[in-house]
Amino acid sequence: MMWGGRPGPRPTPSSASLESVYSCTRAGRVGSAQSDTSRAAIVSRITIRLDDDVIDWFRDQVEKAGGGNYQSLINDALRHHMGRSREPLETTLRRVIREEIRRAG
Repeated sequence: MMWGGRPGPRPTPSSASLESVYSCTRAGRVGSAQSDTSRAAIVSRITIRLDDDVIDWFRDQVEKAGGGNYQSLINDALRHHMGRSREPLETTLRRVIREEIRRAG
């Protein structure tokens, strides 16, 4: 099971579950006048290795939304995860229970 090296099955995120969490509405258009110099000062350029299917999924989401920046969408997904990991246990449990009740109908 080497996911980065491609052999073996790879767990893939459910499109429905991720689409409900991550929205492309905040992603700006590439090359637009949205660049904010104060924000640029706190952004770091890094090299990161991501699986092709992950990158493709984010690019597809941006394309479905009519354009934007898939890197901003990845950043939003990471921020969302950071916020969830800071969430108190009681809040997490209440949220999960509400989601399960909704699914059960």
